[in-house]
Amino acid sequence: MTKERSELKSIGYEIFIGILSILSIVNLLLLYAVQEKSLDTVLTVMNSVFSAIFVADFLYRIFTAPSAGAYFFKHFGWADLLASVPVAQFKILRIFRLIRVYRLLRDVGIRTIGRALSKDRAGSSLYILLLMGILVLEFGSLSVLRVEQGAPGANIRTASDALWYTIVTISTVGYGDQYPVTDAGRIIGAGIIVIGVGIFGTFTGYLANFFLSPKKKEPAPPVESADTGTVEGLRLRLEESEAKLTEIRKLLVEPS
Repeated sequence: MTKERSELKSIGYEIFIGILSILSIVNLLLLYAVQEKSLDTVLTVMNSVFSAIFVADFLYRIFTAPSAGAYFFKHFGWADLLASVPVAQFKILRIFRLIRVYRLLRDVGIRTIGRALSKDRAGSSLYILLLMGILVLEFGSLSVLRVEQGAPGANIRTASDALWYTIVTISTVGYGDQYPVTDAGRIIGAGIIVIGVGIFGTFTGYLANFFLSPKKKEPAPPVESADTGTVEGLRLRLEESEAKLTEIRKLLVEPS
């Protein structure tokens, strides 16, 4: 099993990449289903973000794989590379990443995965934050653009406006140059603000814990066996000394 999974990374990382692969395939379907140009622009921008992430994932895997050739030819590395190219015809190859996650679930088991994620809570939280940020950026932009672009007096009319508004809102900066004017848009904006505060608050705590927490000390070597051996050795020497003293007394008390 170890040889079969040698190209796999940590459980949290594999699940994170698998979810992004699913989301990128959903985006591909949405591009064909949505006929509105401004919404298509948001999906295209997000697909470009996914492509950059998948290129970084491919480079990370090929440079850390035990065998670059085995990963590229045997473990679908070529599919990872082609799926990273921003060409719609190749994006369907991201299904191979889902196959990798399925194999991880099958080989490791759900219970083991749950224990591993619970044990590495900091790393799991980081992947959840990144995933939430991506989801809010995409669907927050799509939602606010959908409800705002046709409203009277709206200033969020293009994909660029929606993406900029979502970014500055989720980061809790809030320049105020873009803002919703409809009730639905304000509700969406309030949700983005709440999620953004949670994301950046948790992320700040993660960084503080990472840099400020003391390093774990290596466990001290066990001393019980050494102490036991030392005591046993002293006892044996004491017994030998007492035996020699007994022999000496016998020699001294014997008549000459």
